[in-house]
Amino acid sequence: MNRLLLAAYPKTHRDQYGDELLACLAEAHPGRDWPPPREIAALLRGGAQAHARTAADDPARPWWLDGIHLAALSLAVLALVPYLQDVWDWTLRIDPGSRAIGFHATGWYPWAQGPGTQPRMLPYGLLPLVAVVALLRGKPRIALPASAAMVYAGGTLGSSTLFGDEGVVGTGYYGLAAPVLAGDLVLSVTLLVACGVLAVRGPGRLRRRSYGWLVPVAGAMFLAGGLHIVSYDPWFQRGQFALEAAALIAAWWATSTTGDYRWTIPVAAFALVRTHLILTGATPLDLRHVSSAAVVLVLTATLPVLVVAARDKRSHGRLG
Repeated sequence: MNRLLLAAYPKTHRDQYGDELLACLAEAHPGRDWPPPREIAALLRGGAQAHARTAADDPARPWWLDGIHLAALSLAVLALVPYLQDVWDWTLRIDPGSRAIGFHATGWYPWAQGPGTQPRMLPYGLLPLVAVVALLRGKPRIALPASAAMVYAGGTLGSSTLFGDEGVVGTGYYGLAAPVLAGDLVLSVTLLVACGVLAVRGPGRLRRRSYGWLVPVAGAMFLAGGLHIVSYDPWFQRGQFALEAAALIAAWWATSTTGDYRWTIPVAAFALVRTHLILTGATPLDLRHVSSAAVVLVLTATLPVLVVAARDKRSHGRLG
C-alpha cells in the first residue's frame, strides 16, 4: 500500500527515488501497510513540493506561457460550473420537468418543447466544456473558437436561441462562490484573450494533461445533474467556496515555495473576475455575503505581497 503514496510524486521522481523511498518506509515501519498519519502528511506535502518544483524547473515552456495556460483552464472551469446540471440533462436527454427551477420552461430542450417557448439548439455549458477539454490537452486553437462563441452567446442573450437563455436564474449571486453566468462578459472576454495568446505563442509548447483530469468534471456533472444539486443551492456554493479557497491557497503556497511566478497569473485572472462580480452585485453590502466577499478581497489583496516574496526568494536563490 505504500506504493499508493508514491502516486503523489511526479513520474521522474518516482523512477529515480521510488525504490529508495519504499525501502526506507519498510525499514522504519516493518509489518505496517501504511505509515503513521503524520508521515503520510509529510509524504503528500513532499509530493506536492516535487510537482511544483518540477513545473518550475521545466525548460520546455516559459513561466508566463504556463501561467496563462493555467489561467485559461481555471476560467473555463469557472464558466462551466453553473451549467453542470444543464449539460448533464441535455446530454442524457433528460427532461427536468418540475425540477427546471433555473429554466424558463422545458421548451428550451429541443425534444421537450413547451407552449409559448422557443427551442434552443445547444446548451451554453457545452462551450466552456469544450474549452476545458481542449485546454487540458494543450489545444488552444480548439478552445479559441469555443471562447469566442461564449462571448457571442453572452452578448446575444435574449435575442438568440442558438444557446438558449442563461440556464440559471436567481438573485444574490455575489461572493466567492457566486456562479459566473453567461451574461458576465468579463470572464468570457478574459478567457478569449488568454486562448488567443496561447493559440499564437503556444502551439505544441503547452503542457498536455491526462484525460484522467476529466474524472472530477464528470463527477461534478453527476452530482449536479444526477442528484439535482444546482449551482444556486447553498451547499453547492459552500463546496465551490471551499474548492476555490483551497486552489488559491495552493497557488500561493507553490509560488512561495518555488519563487516561480506562473501561479500568480491564474490568481490574478480569478481576482479580476471575482472582484468584478462582487462589485457589480445587486446588493454587495448584504451582510449574509460579507464573509465571502471579505475572503476573496483579502486573498487577492495579498497578490502583490506574494509577487514580492517570490522575487525575494529568487534573489536569495541566485545569491546562494
